[in-house]
Amino acid sequence: MQASLITKKHHKTMFAIALPMVVSNIAAPLLGLVDTAIIGHLPDAIYLSAVALGAMVVSFIYLLAVFLRMSTTGLIAQAFGAQDIKAQRQVFFDGALFALVLGLGVLALSPFLLPLVWHVVEASGPLQELTARYIQIRFWGAPAAMLTLVMLGVLLGLQKARHAMILVIATNAINVVGDVVLIIGLDMNVTGAALATVLAEWVSAGLGLYFVAQHLGLRRKDFPKASLSRLRAMFQLNRDIFIRSILLHACMALMTIWASYQGQLYVAANAVLLQFLTLISLGLDGVAYSAEALIGESKGKKDSQAGRVWLRVCLFWSGVFAVAYALVFALFGSAIIQLITDIPEVIATARVYLPWVVLLPLLAHWSYLFDGVFIGVSASTAMRNTMATAAFCVYLPVLWLSQELGNHGLWLALSCFMLARGVAQAWVLKRRQLLQFA
Repeated sequence: MQASLITKKHHKTMFAIALPMVVSNIAAPLLGLVDTAIIGHLPDAIYLSAVALGAMVVSFIYLLAVFLRMSTTGLIAQAFGAQDIKAQRQVFFDGALFALVLGLGVLALSPFLLPLVWHVVEASGPLQELTARYIQIRFWGAPAAMLTLVMLGVLLGLQKARHAMILVIATNAINVVGDVVLIIGLDMNVTGAALATVLAEWVSAGLGLYFVAQHLGLRRKDFPKASLSRLRAMFQLNRDIFIRSILLHACMALMTIWASYQGQLYVAANAVLLQFLTLISLGLDGVAYSAEALIGESKGKKDSQAGRVWLRVCLFWSGVFAVAYALVFALFGSAIIQLITDIPEVIATARVYLPWVVLLPLLAHWSYLFDGVFIGVSASTAMRNTMATAAFCVYLPVLWLSQELGNHGLWLALSCFMLARGVAQAWVLKRRQLLQFA
């Protein structure tokens, strides 16, 4: 493929998807800060602790369900490329049914979840009671939250990133308004915080359904019948992405657990530095979303050349973002650390390990991008296997062998893990010719 095939229009198309998602990635945490600030101004700190702890539990479960968004995006993008509106409706219907069953399952199993939480988290009697109340209320929004993930997948697959952005921002904005009314206006503290979020989730699910119905021209007669074979295929696709996500989060959690043996100061310093990964994801996720939609569309069109062009375009911008992040962290990393914490010991310790964070975008951006490529072509098994290879064959051995290096060993293991993911994905991409669409 020749570079002349790439035009200014390709870059504009890529950014038309990436930029709205970058904006939504930035806006959601900012609105979340407002949400936290409202709770934080209540007279007793126990309310903030209960909401923070409860939100962590619920968010962890919802984060594991992100496979609903990922699998839907790839399948919709392929059907969009093939201009098969019937297939698009089938994917949405199957994904929505799967999400509803999963959401209702989470709601039904919630009474059994709380005892597990108290085994992992230490909480006093009053804090435990308030946290339990928050979690129990929040899970009534689980079906809506799961459905919204599917609808985000549909919108991204159809390259309607602006509507996806509106959906993400609307969820957070409605939550903030609900907090003002229920917490400040009606003095409902933790209960109000939970109800505001549940309300936001259901309203957003309705808004998402409106957007999807518009783009897919949905009417009641258009809904396909449920198919066991289709649901089985979707289960397999989602299962592989779920396992991949579990492995990723387990590796990140293990880094914190391992650091705890070195002392609380290292846990705190690493927690600060891991916030840089959140900053990295703001830009790299946007490029990955573009790769999902555009390469998925190419597969649907069976246009291998277009797939390779989109890979080059997305790879170029992924590299640009990576270099930019590395430069920003090198020049302003110390200042960013001081924005996150004002504890002198933590700042001094974090600065020692800052060079690893400067290097990280250059090593990690490949895996972000290739995740998007693999989702676009629905290569979920390859995603799972490359993640497992990086985790078990690279991350764990390096973590074990570098114990004498202390905290530097943890960052070495994480860096090798990120690089290994990208290398494994690149090898599979070429070996299996995943961009060769017959």
